[in-house]
Amino acid sequence: MRIPARFAPVVFGALLSAIMVAIVSAFVLASTQGIQSDFAARWLRSCALTWPVAFPTVTLLAPWVRRAVSAIT
Repeated sequence: MRIPARFAPVVFGALLSAIMVAIVSAFVLASTQGIQSDFAARWLRSCALTWPVAFPTVTLLAPWVRRAVSAIT
């Protein structure tokens, strides 16, 4: 089953924000607190707290960023 194409911007925002949150939160946790035995739990908590902010931000700002890139390239 495929997701209808009209939902592509939302799916794009969801996937991009989830990937970015996972990578950035792991990097920040590892660099500031080190990798300890509870790293995975702290990382998942960090992702769960930050993804609800990242998802709407990416989804709402993506059209503006695309226009800005088109204007400067």
